[in-house]
Amino acid sequence: MANRPREDRQIETAEKDPRDSDTLFLAAARSNLPKLLPEFLMRRRWFGGKARRILAVEVLDIVAIDQPVLRAYFVLAQIRYESGPGDTYNIPLIHLRNGESVGADPTTVISFRDPASTEDIVLADALLDQRFLSRLLDAIAQSDSFPGSRGEVRASSTSALPALWQPSEGVLEPSLIRAEQSNSSVTYGQRLMLKIVRRVEEGVNPDLEIGLFLTEQSSFRHVPPVAGHVEYLSREGTRTVLGILQGFVANQGDAWQFTLKALEEYYETAQRGRPLEASDIPQTSILLLSSQPVPSAAAKRIGPYLNAAALLGRRTAELHVALSSARQYPAFTPHVISQAEQQAFVSSATDLATANLALLRRLRNEVPEYIRREVDDVLELEETVRQRFQLLSGRKLSAMLTRIHGDYHLGQVLFTGNDFVIIDFEGEPARPLEDRRKKRSTLQDVAGMLRSFHYAAYAPLLQKSTVNGPDTRFRDLGRWAYYWQKWVSATFLKAYLETSRDSEFIPKIDAELVLLLDAFLLDKAIYELGYELNNRPSWVRIPLEGISQLLTDTSSAVE
Repeated sequence: MANRPREDRQIETAEKDPRDSDTLFLAAARSNLPKLLPEFLMRRRWFGGKARRILAVEVLDIVAIDQPVLRAYFVLAQIRYESGPGDTYNIPLIHLRNGESVGADPTTVISFRDPASTEDIVLADALLDQRFLSRLLDAIAQSDSFPGSRGEVRASSTSALPALWQPSEGVLEPSLIRAEQSNSSVTYGQRLMLKIVRRVEEGVNPDLEIGLFLTEQSSFRHVPPVAGHVEYLSREGTRTVLGILQGFVANQGDAWQFTLKALEEYYETAQRGRPLEASDIPQTSILLLSSQPVPSAAAKRIGPYLNAAALLGRRTAELHVALSSARQYPAFTPHVISQAEQQAFVSSATDLATANLALLRRLRNEVPEYIRREVDDVLELEETVRQRFQLLSGRKLSAMLTRIHGDYHLGQVLFTGNDFVIIDFEGEPARPLEDRRKKRSTLQDVAGMLRSFHYAAYAPLLQKSTVNGPDTRFRDLGRWAYYWQKWVSATFLKAYLETSRDSEFIPKIDAELVLLLDAFLLDKAIYELGYELNNRPSWVRIPLEGISQLLTDTSSAVE
C-alpha cells in the first residue's frame, strides 16, 4: 500500500576516534542537554507538558544531518514527569558558529561549554534555519538516510512528489508557519508543506497511514496528497514518524474561520430584523429535521452557508466511503462491531460522564452566577445521561466500524473558496497511537462536526460582551444561535446520509441511527464539559446547553 523506504538493512555505526571533535561535541550535548532542555521546552508553543513538572530528560539519540557542513541534528528526548506517563519529543537543533543567528528571540537558543575549546556551543531551533529546511526537502526527494548512535533517520518520497515538485525545477523557498501549536509546519513555495511531528511515538502514525492510503489507494482528492515522510528507525526495528510532506493546499483559512465570518453577517442581520417567534424554533432532533425540507424563511435567514454545510456533509461522507473501500488492507477493512467493543464504549462514556459531572458539581459555585441554573439543570439530568448510554448495552447493531478521521471539527477542514479539504488525520493527540488507529463508527466523526456547528453558533455570543453585562448578548441572540445551529446541522446531516446511505457503516434501521448518533453527540458534549471546566470556564455554557438540548429535544424512535 504505502511507498515504503528501501529495504531495511543493518544499521552500522563506525566507532569514532575519541579525539574527533564531533565525538566530543556529541558527548557534551548528551551531558548538557538533559539539564538545559526543560527550560527550553517550557518556552515552546508546541510543548504539551507545560502544566506538568519535569523530573528528568533523557536524550535517546542525536542524529546528525550532513555533518560537518550543516551541523544540524534531530534530537530525540524522553521526558519524565512527576506523575503520569512520559513523552518523547522530536527537537531539531542546529549548531550555530561564528556569530550566526536564527533571529532575535533568545528563547530559541541553548548554549553550553565546548569541551574542545574555551568557547560556548550554541544550538538553536533548526526550523528557523532555511538551510536545514531546504536540506530536509532534498533528503526526502533523494531518499537519504542519516545514522545516529541507536538508530537512523530515513527520508522517503512517494509517487505523488514528482507531480508536485522535482529538484530540477529549482529550489523552493521554505517558510516556517508561526501559528502552529502541537506540531510545526513549513511551506515550500506554496507547492509543498512539511509537518514536523513534535510529540512522537513508536508505531504506525495514523496521519501518515491514512494520508498514504487516500493518496495511493483511493480516488478521494479532498485531502492533501502525501509526497513523502521522515522517520526514525531504531536498531530494534521500531519506526517513529518525525515528519510528513504533503501537497500545499491554497486556502482562505479553515472552516471554523469561514463559519464565524458567515455568523457575523447572520447576527448583524438578526439584530436588524424582526425577533424570532417561539413557533419559528424547531423543537425536534437534528436527525428528524434532516428528513424535512429547510423552510424558505430559514434558507433566507441563514443564506449561502446552508449550501456550504451541505457540501461539507457530502465531502465527509465521501471521505468515509473512501476509507471503508479497501478489502485487501486489514488496517482499513470494516468489521461488525463486537459486543466487547460496544460495551467498552458504554463503560468509557459512563465513566467520563460520572467524572465530569462530579467535577461540575464541585465547581458549581465557581462558575458565573448567571449560568448556575443551567448547571443545576444538567446535574439533575445525571441519571438520564447514564440511561441514555445504557440503551446501547446488549443491543445488536448492524452498522460496521471502519477507519475515521478521529478528531473531526471545523478546524480540521480548509476552505478553498469554493470547496473543502480535510486535514490532520492524527486523531485525538492525547490518545495512544494504537488507540487512534482503531476502527470506529463514522457517526463519531459526524457527531464531532455537529458539535462544532454548535460551538460556532454560540462562540460569538461569548466572545463579545455588551455594556449591560456578559449575559446580555447570549440572552438576546441565544434563540438565533439555536435556530442557526439546528438548521445548519440538519442540512449537513441530510447531505451526509444521502451520500452514504447505501454504505455498510450506516445503520440500516432508523432507531439504531438515532441511538448511535444521540450517544456519540452526548459523549462528545460531556467531554467538552470537562475540557471547558479545566481549561476555559467562561465557555462552559456551550456544552451545558448542548447536553440539555440533547436530552430534552423530541427524539424519534429510541425504543
